Amino acid sequence: MMRHSDLSSLIRLNIGGKKFCTTIDTLTRREPDSMLAAMFSGRHTVCQDAEKGYVFVDRDGKHFRHILNWLRDGVVPTLTDSDYSELIREAEYYQLLGLIEGINSILNKRKDDEDSCAELTRTDIIKCIQSERVRFRGIDLSGLDLSKLDLSFVDFSFACLKNVFFSRANLQCAKFRDVDAEGSIFHNATLRECEFTGANLRGALLAVANLQSANLQDACLIGCSFCGANLRSAHLQNADLTDANLEGANLEGANLKGAKLSNANLKGANLQRAYLRHVNLRDTHLEGAKLDGANLLGAIR
Repeated sequence: MMRHSDLSSLIRLNIGGKKFCTTIDTLTRREPDSMLAAMFSGRHTVCQDAEKGYVFVDRDGKHFRHILNWLRDGVVPTLTDSDYSELIREAEYYQLLGLIEGINSILNKRKDDEDSCAELTRTDIIKCIQSERVRFRGIDLSGLDLSKLDLSFVDFSFACLKNVFFSRANLQCAKFRDVDAEGSIFHNATLRECEFTGANLRGALLAVANLQSANLQDACLIGCSFCGANLRSAHLQNADLTDANLEGANLEGANLKGAKLSNANLKGANLQRAYLRHVNLRDTHLEGAKLDGANLLGAIR
């Protein structure tokens, strides 16, 4: 176990085969609530290679140098949109909320500098939500920054919401029926009792979002990240969760009847009293998942 006082101690990291060297101070100072800070805070035992002393982390090391530079200097690198998409997923895994916010700010500025294809602007949305009943049914809002807005009870059904930023927005009881929200960011958003029936959320980021009692029946959730999300009592019947990341998510009492979970990551997830009857779990990663009281009758494991 490493001592918290040894802030200048060198740390050797092996990130998916790529080797890095840094200090405990770098890993813990800028983002003290991150997973990396927790690993090297002295509160946990960190397993090292007995011969070379490297700590192994099973992630793609392609962008880890950007993560280290962020932790050292607080500067977000200049990258392409596709590389930012990859980096934000790594930042989400390591729980680097400051880096996620920084990347979102840069992407928002890029969108402001370009000719937007959206039919409304953020200012238009703010004006609209001041009225009692708001509907954006079937409207193209792709690429807009709607983060941190109160959009509760708004009807977005059938709208195009590709790559929209909903980070930290209040979307309680909002309707997203049959929307195309591929690649949208719902990080840390409030989505309690929302309706996503038939929605396309392929590749969307919903980490740490509150989706308690949300209706995601028949939704396309392929490659979505629900890391640490609250999906308690959520309706996920027939949803396609292929390649989805639900690590550490709370799915207590959720209904997953007919859901596709091929290669889904449910490590450490809470599946107590969840309905998993006849669900194919053969290719699902369930290490450390809580399954007490879950209905697994006929489930394929």
